[in-house]
Amino acid sequence: MKLIVAIIKPFKLEEVKEALSQIGIEGMTVTEVKGFGRQKGHTEIYRGSEYTVDFLPKVKVEIAVGDELVSKTIDAIVKSAKTGKIGDGKVFILPLEDVIRIRTEEKGDAAI
Repeated sequence: MKLIVAIIKPFKLEEVKEALSQIGIEGMTVTEVKGFGRQKGHTEIYRGSEYTVDFLPKVKVEIAVGDELVSKTIDAIVKSAKTGKIGDGKVFILPLEDVIRIRTEEKGDAAI
């Protein structure tokens, strides 16, 4: 099992959710986050003063999947979140030791 963590642009969330739904992903956790990478934020003018916005709004999507769905899940995320511009985000794949569904106490793939 793997935990897939994707950091994407907020306006791409709906497209990513639909793409994941089409490949059978039924559950995910979504968090609003702020961050920056190579794009290093941007400058804005507010009431005549210029200031730098270092941390840009992003969305973090976390999905636990069985090994057989990892590549399909990554492909769906990358294709649906990509704009081709700087700041599109990243996908991290982490090993997932175990999962336990609290209601039924199922473990492993059955709990996903």
